Amino acid sequence: MSQVKIAANPNELIRGFLSRKSWSKKVVLTDSNTHRFCWPLIKESLPDSELLVVPAGEEQKNLETCKLVWEYFTQQQLDRHALVLVLGGGVLGDLGGFCAATYKRGIDFILIPTTLLAQVDASVGGKLGIDFLNFKNHIGVFCEPVATLISPVFLKTLPERELRSGFAEVIKHCLIADRTMWNTLRKKSLQNQDWETLLGHSVDFKRGVVVTDPKEKGLRKILNFGHTIGHAVESYFLNSEHRIFHGEAIALGMLAESWIAFNKNMLKKAELEDIVGYLKQVYPVIPLPAKRDGLTELITQDKKNKGSKILMALPEGIGKARWDVEVSSEEINASLDYYQSVYT
Repeated sequence: MSQVKIAANPNELIRGFLSRKSWSKKVVLTDSNTHRFCWPLIKESLPDSELLVVPAGEEQKNLETCKLVWEYFTQQQLDRHALVLVLGGGVLGDLGGFCAATYKRGIDFILIPTTLLAQVDASVGGKLGIDFLNFKNHIGVFCEPVATLISPVFLKTLPERELRSGFAEVIKHCLIADRTMWNTLRKKSLQNQDWETLLGHSVDFKRGVVVTDPKEKGLRKILNFGHTIGHAVESYFLNSEHRIFHGEAIALGMLAESWIAFNKNMLKKAELEDIVGYLKQVYPVIPLPAKRDGLTELITQDKKNKGSKILMALPEGIGKARWDVEVSSEEINASLDYYQSVYT
C-alpha cells in the first residue's frame, strides 16, 4: 500500500517525500485549470521538473489524451527510473496514473489531488482508467502510486459546485460505515464543514477497505453505493451540453438506491427520510430523461454486474452496507420515479 500524507503545507509534503529518493527525471502533469490555480502553490518545490499541461475536463479522459501524454514521455526520453507527479482532480489522476502505469510497463507516479473528490476518493485505492465508447472508466488497471500527497489548501481554489461534487463521497463514506460521523456531518451546511477532519476520516476509512480488499472481490464493493445508478446518469450526460459532475450523479444515485434499500427493508423510513432530506438540501435536482432506455442500457453494462444480474451495494441501516444485492429493472425505475417525486 502506498503512503498517503495529509498536511496544510503542500510544499513541505512534496520536499519531504522527494528528499527520500532520486529519480532520473521528473515530470509534472497538470491540466489547464490546475496549471493556473494550483501549480503556482507548489512550483517552488519542483524547480528541476518538466511540465506538461493537457486540456481540462472529463471529455479529455480518453485514448487521444493518453496518446499525447505517452508521446511527451517518449520525447522527454523518460526511462523506467523517472517520476510523474500528477497535479489535478480525479479525472487527471485517473488518466495521468493510467499513462504512468502503462508507459514502459510502469514508472513511478505521485498523486497530488487538488479537488475534494480526488482527495477523499479517486486518489486512494489504485484504480486508474479512462472512458471508452461513452462508458465511464471502461479501460483501466489497478496500480498504486508511490505516494498520495494531500493538502486542504487546494480546496480554497475550487468553485462551490466542484466542492459540492466531492462532498458526495464524504457523505457516502459516513452512510456506509460511520453513523456517528454522519450525525455530525448532517448538522452542518456544505460551507461549514470541518474539512481537515473529514479528509482524514475519509482517507483512513477508504485505505482500510482497500488494504482488506485491494482487487474489489468483497468488502471494497461497499464503496460502490450510489454508483450503479449514479454512474449511469453521469455517463448518459457525458457528451451532452448538460453534463453533470460526478458527485452530483452519485448524490442522485445514493438517494435512489437508498429508496431501493428501504424497499428491501434494509433501511428504516426515518433513516431514508434523514438521507433524502440532507441530500436534497445540498444538491439541486438533476432532470432525468423522459425515456430511460439509454439509462437502462448503461446500468446493464455496470462493471459490478454478474451475467444478467444487476448487483448493488446498499446501506443496511445508516453506518453499515451490504454488497452484491440483486436489484431488478423495475426497482431501479421505481427508485428514479421516487427521486423525481422528492424534488416536485
